[in-house]
Amino acid sequence: MIDLHTHSTCSDGTDGPERLAELAAAAGCAAFALTDHDTLVGLGAARHRADELGVRLVPGCEVSCAYQGHNPHVLVYFVEAGEGPLQEELGRLREDRKSRNAQLVERLYELGLPISYEELVEESGDEDSVGRPHVASVMVRRGMVESIPDAFDRWLGEGKPAYVPKARVTPAEIAELAKGSGGVAVLAHPLSLELGRKELGMAAGELAEAGLVGLEAFYARYNRDDRAMLREIAQRNGLVATGGTDYHGTLKAGLSVCVGEGDLAVPDYVLDELEARRP
Repeated sequence: MIDLHTHSTCSDGTDGPERLAELAAAAGCAAFALTDHDTLVGLGAARHRADELGVRLVPGCEVSCAYQGHNPHVLVYFVEAGEGPLQEELGRLREDRKSRNAQLVERLYELGLPISYEELVEESGDEDSVGRPHVASVMVRRGMVESIPDAFDRWLGEGKPAYVPKARVTPAEIAELAKGSGGVAVLAHPLSLELGRKELGMAAGELAEAGLVGLEAFYARYNRDDRAMLREIAQRNGLVATGGTDYHGTLKAGLSVCVGEGDLAVPDYVLDELEARRP
């Protein structure tokens, strides 16, 4: 079994890259992918520990995109830190995040919720990894909200008073950049598009034509029927049915690496199918 969707402290997870390798080994994972948002910086540490424990690390990342009025997330696999077209785009997106975070701090101040930028950097451990979950964590600690979900529901979520839009690229652009860097692109948690079965099938076909090679069907918080529907959609559109937990540590309580809520078992052959689609 494998887990192709995890996050570390290098973006918005609460466990370090090395710890993810340890959790994967403890769960009996043959392989896991580190897919932090807009960055590949944690791969070296994760690989070193994974090699020590005999677990395969799949290098990756996750990118927020724009598609027909929706904001899908795209997972990229088999791309390493270093130079390349995708790596350059990730750098641009990280710079945009810094600007957006500064605007978010200003907006919260105007709303009577003063939080300093320095607090956010301290919360995340690194300026490049600051994201809204870190803002939410500080708000909880300061007693401004009851919980992280409460922070998003009242202040930080899309359309809420403190929300600041982010720069987005299209799935087709990310797929092309991934290909240019030796990787492949996959649609993450497809039900977040909030489309009906027919419309989701059509979208999957369009995204396949745009260069994506897979669709995340074995997703930890989808039920058995959802997973079966997504596998059928993937098969019908020539996509690899991939899977993962979307593990974020304590920021997404109840999930464990590799097994999700206890009923997830992504087959090893999924990784073989993805590798067969590499450029």
